[in-house]
Amino acid sequence: MQRKFNVVIERDSEGWLVASVPSLHGCHTQARSFDELDSRIREAILLCIEDADDFIPSEFVGVQQVAIEV
Repeated sequence: MQRKFNVVIERDSEGWLVASVPSLHGCHTQARSFDELDSRIREAILLCIEDADDFIPSEFVGVQQVAIEV
C-alpha cells in the first residue's frame, strides 16, 4: 500500500536542508542536497511508521508564514 506524507523543508543558518514530517512526531532529517534529503526523509518515514500499523495521517490544511517584530 502506498501512503503519502507532507514534508516541510527549510534551510538552516548553516545551509543544511532540514526536512520534517509534521504528522509523524520526531520524524526529521537533514542533508546538503535535495537528492540526498529525499533519500534520507524516505528512510526516516519508513523507520517512523515501521511499528505504527494503525497510523492515520492528519489532514493537510496549509502552510502560513507569520511576520512579527523582534
